[in-house]
Amino acid sequence: MRYRVQHITRYAYGSPVELAAHMVHLRPRPRPWQTVVSDHITTEPKPARRRDGLDHFGNSVTWLFLDLPHADFKVTADSVVEVNCPPPPAASATLPWEDVVQASRSNDGWQAVEFQFSTAMTPPDPGCRDYVSQSFTRHRPVLDALLELNSRFYNEFRFRSGVTTISTPVSQVIARREGVCQDFSHAMISGLRGIGIPARYTSGYIRTKPPPGQAKRQGADQSHAWVGCWLGPRHGWVDLDPTNGIVVKDEHVLLGWGRDFSDVSPVRGVILGGGDHVVRVAVDLEPADDRAVG
Repeated sequence: MRYRVQHITRYAYGSPVELAAHMVHLRPRPRPWQTVVSDHITTEPKPARRRDGLDHFGNSVTWLFLDLPHADFKVTADSVVEVNCPPPPAASATLPWEDVVQASRSNDGWQAVEFQFSTAMTPPDPGCRDYVSQSFTRHRPVLDALLELNSRFYNEFRFRSGVTTISTPVSQVIARREGVCQDFSHAMISGLRGIGIPARYTSGYIRTKPPPGQAKRQGADQSHAWVGCWLGPRHGWVDLDPTNGIVVKDEHVLLGWGRDFSDVSPVRGVILGGGDHVVRVAVDLEPADDRAVG
């Protein structure tokens, strides 16, 4: 499936910003199943300096430096991406979850080691751990347990914007059973790490217009988040979307992954001046065949 993605972020400052340095995660990550046909980032005003590269996790990142006063700042990311995500393995063929935990603590877990530990946004939380543990009964195949957990998040939590912020702790999310995709992903990651399953925070987009006859996906109007879960050294990673209760396939476009949201925030930076500010974000992900491809 070929998609065109446009992500626009606008900042309106209460007073002019004198100097600014921004780190931008808005270029999709190439993968064996995801081909980046094109990606462009433009800003208003233009930066004095720009550098493109990779971060610690291998994600594409752009650094922007502005040295002239500006009252507004706009970042536009346009991409064309081809996605052909393979199906996950059969759930019954995956390791018992206890074996995955054991493997993650051995030399076989080298690719998952940094996603085992808590962070400020995914701290150890008894509520999250207990909620996740309900799906991980003794010797259950790890993907079988993960699929049930993913479905429980979808059925038992309510997608509701405006009731949380990015700093809302996972303890409140798990207690209130409501929030947005970042909240559900952080709570799920906290619980999985709490029982020893490596899990990573994944940032990207989900299709804005659903396929014919299907309901619109939750979280489609801004950047989206989901959870990467390690199945062990043989099967590697699988991505699950607890907001929509689905396995990530061809409706999603990957930007990158990290330990939590702070590692892959779409736009973050340091500014001198600015005062109070308002941020507006608009995202469109549509099949490229529906629009002219440049």
